[in-house]
Amino acid sequence: MANGTDYDVIIAGGGPVGMGLAIELGQRGIPVLVIERYPEPQPIPKGQNLTQRTTETLHFWGCEKELRAARSIPDEVGIGGLTLYKHLMSDYHYDWLNRASVNEYYLTTNERLPQYETERVLRARAREIECIDILYGWSVERVEDTGDHAAVVAAERDGPGQKTLTAQYVVGCDGSRSTVRETGGIPQTQSDHDKLMVLLVFRSMELHEMLKRYPGKAFYNVLHPDLEGYWQFFGRVDIGSFFFHAPVPAGSTEKDDFESLLQEVVGQPFDLEIDYVGFWDLRVSIATRYRAGRIFVAGDAAHSHPPYGGYGINTGFEDARNLGWKIAARLQGWGRDALLDSYDAERRPVFASTARDFIEFFIDDDRRFLETYNPETDRAAFEDAWAKRNATAAEVANFEPNYEGSPIVAGEGGTPSARGDHRFEARPGHHLAPQILSDGTNVFHRLGQGFTLLNFGRPGAAGEVEALAKREGLPLTLVEDAADTAYGASMILVRPDHYVAWAGDSAAAAADALARSVGLEPVA
Repeated sequence: MANGTDYDVIIAGGGPVGMGLAIELGQRGIPVLVIERYPEPQPIPKGQNLTQRTTETLHFWGCEKELRAARSIPDEVGIGGLTLYKHLMSDYHYDWLNRASVNEYYLTTNERLPQYETERVLRARAREIECIDILYGWSVERVEDTGDHAAVVAAERDGPGQKTLTAQYVVGCDGSRSTVRETGGIPQTQSDHDKLMVLLVFRSMELHEMLKRYPGKAFYNVLHPDLEGYWQFFGRVDIGSFFFHAPVPAGSTEKDDFESLLQEVVGQPFDLEIDYVGFWDLRVSIATRYRAGRIFVAGDAAHSHPPYGGYGINTGFEDARNLGWKIAARLQGWGRDALLDSYDAERRPVFASTARDFIEFFIDDDRRFLETYNPETDRAAFEDAWAKRNATAAEVANFEPNYEGSPIVAGEGGTPSARGDHRFEARPGHHLAPQILSDGTNVFHRLGQGFTLLNFGRPGAAGEVEALAKREGLPLTLVEDAADTAYGASMILVRPDHYVAWAGDSAAAAADALARSVGLEPVA
């Protein structure tokens, strides 16, 4: 262990983000302890829509196959989404959040399964990695940055036990009410919509049969003119099992007649059994910084928002992927402290953009539409406007988180953002798109665990970059190939998280970009 601490990294919270971060670190040989209060995943369906980037991440965490096998919805049902007007049996509907439309820009395809199944897969994978320890049935009570290490006080959830543990770094992945954030000196801001939301989990084979009218769909977003743009949202859990989110009056309780509400939103009576009733407040929260010395936050501890579009779990996984390699670089001695600061510089603006440009945009755009158009007063105008929404319902294509303008990415201008566009062109700060090499191999299968320099058609041109890597102890894989790619550059420097650090034709510029990517001074 570094400097005599119990662990290099302690992670508070063993949900999907915390366990994913542990895997990211553990696969890099970093000793990690995960402290998780629940011995088993909690069976509340949430976090179901997984992007291609997320499944790609789980591929490199060594458990994509297991994730696919855990899907609870049969292939023949499908995993697509639909937006409808007023109720589920409406004649007005269009495809919504069609993530499959951008499959070609990623190594893997998107997926859908309940978060608790994803957690099981990640827990099983973490158990296979020798340097990951997991303490189930405990929770973190407080953390402290002592200067040369961080201290964690943990308490037994259902017993009197208490212990103090030390680490070089502590990461709070302990949810929206994060103890790590609160005791670690990281404030947060909130945007409150003043809406109480209900979460229902229910069973109905009759509804399953009714929904066969929408082949390939597994989640349904209902727009009702009385709700000012806030959604009534159904999602399949498995055959005959569903969850439902919707705004409800303040003061609502578990004893309210939610069967009638469900039948109203479906549009006709149907048999059902409610298994769970819960409530949550609709708000957007973001930590004012993601790092305070040796303390970090990730996932819902860093940011939370309404489950509109399934962005939350995917954003959390990207936090883990971004932070993991940077902490490993610092602990292994090849990354400078500025590299750790870049976690906040890259990830916090991306979440702010996700909340502003997608979630808040959805609510505002739907509100304006519902205030303007009504088929009962002007059917022609409504249908014309609805058809235009149908034709432009490809917002997912614009969800392309990127790190343009990051202090560790080459290039001028830009700000890290969730909004972008998908291209095969290699652009600094953007996710690398797949390409096929001359031997038929996908480039992703040649990427190293550290940095990778792709060199197309210029054999021997990478000497300056290789010399820098050797001198500074930087992990670098060189891939030389004669393939004619769509990357638009002969040389591409790829980060450990598979984002492009630099693209161009100059070996000297590539060496400068590599130095910048780990917080070193330029070599020129």
